[in-house]
Amino acid sequence: MNQMTQMNQAQLLHWINMVSFAVVDIAEYLDTHPVDAEAICYFNHHIEMHRNAMQVYADKFGPLTIDTANPDAYWDWAKQPLPWEGGGC
Repeated sequence: MNQMTQMNQAQLLHWINMVSFAVVDIAEYLDTHPVDAEAICYFNHHIEMHRNAMQVYADKFGPLTIDTANPDAYWDWAKQPLPWEGGGC
């Protein structure tokens, strides 16, 4: 996770997109192979990588989704510039 904290906003968004793709891809595989232990391990590993990346992004630039928003100020995320508006750069 330390490596992610060194990334700029664009790099971190790219990383989140790559890990998200891997999670969706393996989830689709698991739909047809639900007892593949290696695939389940891969899925769990990438889900954790995704959670970590989303938290790092939220800490540095503001949350992308409500589940990484500050619980004491849920609606603050709506006041921040969106990633494509140059928020956090």
